[in-house]
Amino acid sequence: MKRITHLMLLAFLLAGPICLAAQSEAGRNRLIRQVRHELVMLPYYGVFDHLAYKVDGYNVTLLGQVTRPTLKSAAERVVRDIEGVEGVDNQIVVLPPSPNDDRLRLALYRAIYSRPGLDRYALRAVPSIHIIVANGDVTLEGSVANEGDSNIANITANGVSGIFSVTNNLTVEK
Repeated sequence: MKRITHLMLLAFLLAGPICLAAQSEAGRNRLIRQVRHELVMLPYYGVFDHLAYKVDGYNVTLLGQVTRPTLKSAAERVVRDIEGVEGVDNQIVVLPPSPNDDRLRLALYRAIYSRPGLDRYALRAVPSIHIIVANGDVTLEGSVANEGDSNIANITANGVSGIFSVTNNLTVEK
């Protein structure tokens, strides 16, 4: 009987760290899902903004570029209010206001989302191709279904008049 009790105690002690690791990983995955959900649900988050994040333990680092300073502060506020978040490092960059950049944003939006094959990405609540314009330089962020769509978006963006450079950071969905 003692032997069975010792074996059960030993099994419990060995399984303890495994269970804690599984709970920790489940908690991290929950936190990642909640951060993503809260950021996507921000009311003024749109196609001309890009929000990204990194989760390190219970600390969240916010990254990206936005056109409104209120979006930067709102992103920090909603992430800070998530249960389990201990700290938020807000590294979101607010893009400088520029009438020329605003003109380029609209021209890029029209060019990319009116292109056959890319028009389907505009049908989502938050379009998956984000157009970031800073001082005439363009960065395409987000995800597309295949490499061909990424290339078409890049070629289309390069064809818009008045752009200095295009950086294509589009990822292909799995």
